[in-house]
Formats: sequence, C-alpha cells, structure tokens
Amino acid sequence: MKYRKKPVEVEAIQYTGKNLPEIINFVGRNLRVRGNLVVIFTLEGEMIVSELDYVIKGVNGEFYPCKPDIFEKTYERVIDEAD
Repeated sequence: MKYRKKPVEVEAIQYTGKNLPEIINFVGRNLRVRGNLVVIFTLEGEMIVSELDYVIKGVNGEFYPCKPDIFEKTYERVIDEAD
C-alpha cells in the first residue's frame, strides 16, 4: 500500500545562529541553551537544534527540529492574504 501525507499547515522558524531570542520566544519552556547547544524537548526526548535547522511547531503544539533539506522537500510556504 502507498500513503500520502495529509496537507497540514505548521508554524516554523529557521535558526540562523543569530536569532536565538526569536527561537526562545517561539518555543518557550520547551527549549534550553546549554553552552553553545540549543536543545528542544520533543515528544521523542531532547534534540539539538543546529544552525540552519528549522524549528517546527506540530499540529498538537509539540516542537521539533528539522534539517533544511528535509524541510524544503516536505513543506512549502503558505501565502496568506495578509503577507
């Protein structure tokens, strides 16, 4: 059998290495900074956010990092009327 992923809109921010306050504001208490490491508490446990990773807020409010190449293959930008 084959399955297709349902179209789901998510919120995401790319971590540039220079926008940590924006990432902290987005993720809130689910994030810790340990020295040079940015760590997100996910449903699967702690995950490190590397520079250029996207931080995604899932459909149930959970957060997780995603490598840029996977993000670009999986998601496309939603153009809002307000944009």
